[in-house]
This record gives sequence, structure tokens and C-alpha cells, in this order.
Amino acid sequence: MNTSMLAPTPLEDAFSHNVHPGLTANSELYPRTAGIHVRRRHVAAAILSSLVALSILAVLAFHGFIAWQLAYPYVAPLGSNPSLAKNLAYHDVAFPSESGRTTVHGWYIPSASPSERTIVFSHGYGANREETWVPMYELAELLHGLKYNVLMFDYGYAASADKSPATGGREESQQLLAAVNYVKAEGAEEVVIWGFSMGAGTALQAALQTDAIDAMILDSMFLTDSDTLFNNVTQLVNLPRFPSQPLIQTMLGLWTGTAINDIPAELVKQTTYSIPIYMIHGTEDNKAPVVMAEQIAAQQSNPLSRTWIVEGGHHEMLFRLHPREYIQRAAVFLSQVHEVDTAVATTVAHSVPDPAAEAVTDLSFVTESDSPLGAVPDLASVTSPDSPPHISRSSTDTVIAAADVPPSQPAQ
Repeated sequence: MNTSMLAPTPLEDAFSHNVHPGLTANSELYPRTAGIHVRRRHVAAAILSSLVALSILAVLAFHGFIAWQLAYPYVAPLGSNPSLAKNLAYHDVAFPSESGRTTVHGWYIPSASPSERTIVFSHGYGANREETWVPMYELAELLHGLKYNVLMFDYGYAASADKSPATGGREESQQLLAAVNYVKAEGAEEVVIWGFSMGAGTALQAALQTDAIDAMILDSMFLTDSDTLFNNVTQLVNLPRFPSQPLIQTMLGLWTGTAINDIPAELVKQTTYSIPIYMIHGTEDNKAPVVMAEQIAAQQSNPLSRTWIVEGGHHEMLFRLHPREYIQRAAVFLSQVHEVDTAVATTVAHSVPDPAAEAVTDLSFVTESDSPLGAVPDLASVTSPDSPPHISRSSTDTVIAAADVPPSQPAQ
């Protein structure tokens, strides 16, 4: 019997490396490496999703901020008042809008002598009742000299108290209607709206809802619709139409409670108003397209309605460009409106009221007699912007001479 002892064989040498061909020296590392790759892919996907989400949030926040700025524009506080600026007696007024949702604050400047004629100023977007570049105080002084009462008020987005968002004219028209009702309660029998920019577009919206307005002067008329709104935004920030236009409109509706489609822009463009409208617009207006003003003006049929397209005129700077002619044309228009209203009132007072009576279209009675502005020229002479009308009385010439005011610039 062989009693020799066998030398132990190392365990690692007891089996061939080929016994398990699927195993290698590094095979135990594979599951760990694969897990790391999976985790890395998950982290990358999470980071990418986060970046996409943050980008979407940034885009929404950016457009939301633009919409908020449109809804609540910065408006400088009032810097003066009619007494300090032009030594005009006035009193503060406040009244609810026609809708009852907002409150209107303003100044009522009564005529020096009792008058049944009132001008209601309707200021533009981004300004308050002073709107110095127009300039409101100078116009108020001129009208006061022509024996008009004047109402200057702030739209809600410009108010220092009871502030409300800008709604493109929807709620502003309710505020303007309340202003008209206020001056009617003060005894006004003849109410003329003198509107500027969005205040002019608001006047057109208000006139769809009432017959208490006798005439309108519309300077640089801005009517809020999808395209004009976006075009004004892109003058400040270069944005693609998509997705910026629908995003801004959606956000604006959230801030203001008014959708862009709630504004009756298309109805305004198609309406033939029964009252006289004087449309004044500049060819170089980059905020409100002149073609829209011409389109609305072309719809009008009242014999006193007219259009003055000012060559080279910029937005709301038409008075500054031609102050004497501007006042002269406006004075003639107001004179003719007053003469027609007086003639109609006299006719009604001496005749049996007829609800079916047609509007007065014969202007042969519009003469110099009893006119506060002097001789009324032939309509053709005031229709062409190249042939300014002539007003004969020296008192009115004095008013026109006062129109030479120092230049100013609109707020940016």
C-alpha cells in the first residue's frame, strides 16, 4: 500500500478556465457597469426634461410678463391741474363706469358762461388725462374760450386710485359712456368726444352703444385687434408671430378678463355711424395703420363727416406738426356740428315729433349768423388737407393764434 501523501492542489488550478466558457475574469463587473450606464441615461433624460420644462416655463413667464405690462402699463402721475396749468376753474369728479365694474376719476371744467356744449377728452393708451404731448391743457383752454364745458378723465389703467387693467376699449368704453352720462346730467345738450389713439378707438366702441354722442373728432385712431396689438409689441421686442402672438393674447385675457375677440373691432370697421366723425391721421403713423382709419372713414355717410390725412404725420403728433391748421379745422367742424344740432333742435321744438323722421342732410342753413366760430366755409374747402379752411371772426383768429405752443415729445 502506497502511503505517500498527495500534495494538495490549489483550488484555483483544480478546474480549467474553459469549464465555464461564459465566465471570464472580469465577468462579475458587467452587471455593475450596465447599471451605471442605465443610471446615467436616466439622469440625462431627467436633466433634459428639466431643461425643456424650464424653457417652457421661461417662455410662458416671458410672454406673461409682456401681457402684464400691456394690461398694466406704466403711466406717469398727474403733474398739474387745469388751474395751475391754464388758470381754469375746475372741480374733481368721480363716478362708476356704465358696467359698474370700475370707477372713473376726472376734472370737469365748466364754461365761463352757461353752456350746453361739452367736449369729453378721451386720452390714449400709456397716458393719463393730461397727455401733455397732444397737448390736452392747451386744447382745453382753447375750447374754454369757445364756450365749451370740458371733461378730462383717466381711464382705469391710468388712474392713481381705483386702478383697473387696460382692456383694449371693452371696459374703457363703459367708462367713456359713464363720462357722457355725467356731462348729460350736468346739462349738456351737445356732446362731442375728442379721442386720441386708443381713446379714439374706444370712442368708436362707445358710439356703438349709445345715441347720446353728437359728434367725434378722432386723432390717430388706434383700434385694438390681434394684428395691431402684436405689431406694436414687436416694435419693442422682436418676437416670432408663433408662438408669441397666441401666447400674449391668451395671457392678456387672463390678466384682464377680456379676450381679444371680445373687442368689437370688426364691427367698428363695418359700421356706418349716424353722427359726424372727423378722422385725423398721419401717413407716418407706425402704431395705428392709416389704412384702418381710411377704411372706417370710407364707411361714413354723414354729410359733416370728413377725413384729414396728414402727410408725414406721426402718431398723436399731428397738432404739433400743424397747430394752426389743426385748430382751424377742428373749430370749423365743431361750428358745423353746433349749427346742425341747433337747427335740428329748433325744428323739433316747432314741429310734432316724428320718430321716423330722417336725419338732416340739407346744410344750406349753416351760415355765419349766430355761429360762435364765425363763417362756416363750404364743406369741400375743408375736406382736402391741402386747402385749410378760413374762419373770419377775429375772436376765433385769436384762438387759432394761441395754438402756437412749444414742441413736446410723447412718452416712450
